[in-house]
Amino acid sequence: MKQILRIAKEAKRYAGLLALAMASTLMLTAINLAGPRFMSQMTALVSKGDSEALLATRRIAIILFFLYMFKILFRFLSNYMAHTAAWKLVEELRQQVYDHIQSFSLEYYREHQTGDLMSRVVNDTGTFELLFAHIIPDIVTHSVTVVGVCSLLLSINVSLALITIVPIPFIAACSIYFSGKTRPLQRNTQRSLASINAKLQDNFSGIVEIQAFGQQTKESGHVGERLSLFTTNMLKALKYGAVFNPTIEFLTSLGSVAVVGLGGYLAYLGQIDVAQIVGFMLYLSLFYTPVAGAARLLEDYNQALAGTERVMEILDTPIGIKDKEGSYELGATTGKIEFDKVCFSYNSESTVLDGVSFTANPGQFIALVGPTGVGKTTTVQLISRFYEPTSGTVKIDGHDINNVKLASLRSQISLVLQDTFLFNGTIAENISYANNDAQEEDIVKAAKIARIHDDVMSMPDGYGTQIGERGAKLSGGQKQRIAIARAVLRDTPILILDEATASVDTQTEREIQSAINDLAGTRTIIAIAHRLSTIKHADKILVFEEGKIVEEGIHEELIAQGNLYSRLNSVSQETL
Repeated sequence: MKQILRIAKEAKRYAGLLALAMASTLMLTAINLAGPRFMSQMTALVSKGDSEALLATRRIAIILFFLYMFKILFRFLSNYMAHTAAWKLVEELRQQVYDHIQSFSLEYYREHQTGDLMSRVVNDTGTFELLFAHIIPDIVTHSVTVVGVCSLLLSINVSLALITIVPIPFIAACSIYFSGKTRPLQRNTQRSLASINAKLQDNFSGIVEIQAFGQQTKESGHVGERLSLFTTNMLKALKYGAVFNPTIEFLTSLGSVAVVGLGGYLAYLGQIDVAQIVGFMLYLSLFYTPVAGAARLLEDYNQALAGTERVMEILDTPIGIKDKEGSYELGATTGKIEFDKVCFSYNSESTVLDGVSFTANPGQFIALVGPTGVGKTTTVQLISRFYEPTSGTVKIDGHDINNVKLASLRSQISLVLQDTFLFNGTIAENISYANNDAQEEDIVKAAKIARIHDDVMSMPDGYGTQIGERGAKLSGGQKQRIAIARAVLRDTPILILDEATASVDTQTEREIQSAINDLAGTRTIIAIAHRLSTIKHADKILVFEEGKIVEEGIHEELIAQGNLYSRLNSVSQETL
């Protein structure tokens, strides 16, 4: 309930719509309560059979006509306004959940599946529509109806009214019991739905590997297992509902049977007339309808609660990397980078970086080399503050990056990664992704620097060519050069290249190397390289081993020393 109340606070912005929906719901309930009263009066008038009774009957018929006309209006306002408020709230919550997830550190994404996060943004937030458009209006309607009908029943006959409410305690007990049983099942259903989304996302992303290795049958089985688990959890929850619904119907039927029996006996004794019995039976149907609807209401409530818990779990997750209190705007920089005794570990058991210190002066080309898994990528990720050092400091232009605003820090840095990600859109849109104000000539200039312009112009639609999801219509080298053009167009003082030529052919490597050489001196470049040919002309080469810098110098000096760098060079002239 605390979780639902938290969400209810978010709905304050739509209080006007909800108030109008609630007022319409109350008016609708009032009309429903008035109907049986007029029907009872009509029955009493008809039994008289005189002309005055006929005129009164006509008046009642006219009143009922207009009441039911207004019922259409109030039904529309009740449903539409409640749904409008509910879906607007869902839209807002989806945005909040997405924005919160988007701000998480890379560490969080390492531990959570993308499909599960997608399910929380789309599926779990969708359950709030049930809460505000169905559950809350129904609770109000049912409560007002029950209280109103009880009052009217007592005014007709106290004995019959007391008989009517006898099943209520038993219905309440059943509701509490079944609610306790179905709530964990609804949680499991939401989790299994998220598991399906996670597996589908993984498989669609890895469809090339699935088909290449002939694993369609295996992956179909994995998806089938998750589908089966979802169905099992859903059926378990529905089974309790299938027992609960007829149980409630039986209990309400016992109340009706008791009323019919006692009502008939009282009529026989002359203690109640036929018109009162008719009115009582009509009100009785109104009384038990919301009571019987408690089953559906509980199912919807448990589903909404399960979704709420999963959404709140995301919103309550602290942001790993965020602006600290007192942080300030970094402003324009020259691109000087300093590492001072930086240590880092993902957990307490393994050290990734151990006392790393170096300086990259403005405009320098610094290369990081070494075997796989020695901390090169972690080093460049610390510059952008995707992670924070366990100890030591990273500075840009003398500013400790932990003390500056994150957005201002990253505005000084452009990244080109080995696993280049391009968005589904045109080449021009991808090159200008980080510079919304770029003109066509700026895009072309950046493409020429990145040696991709000629390739683009050979395509039928040029810069308007659609590249497909993740750049599926392009070669690996083309994607890398578009990524370099994107970084060039952003025009930041720091450029980070994380193995930008690791998966391209020799000719493409030469083109990328030529582009890098053109950029050298215009900005500070930090490049991770496996191919020595791409970093031979670097101003400084840092050789990493087991999280430490073990060598430092230019290519010729390091070769002459005959240590790790020289050994790596002798293994392959192309890759490290």
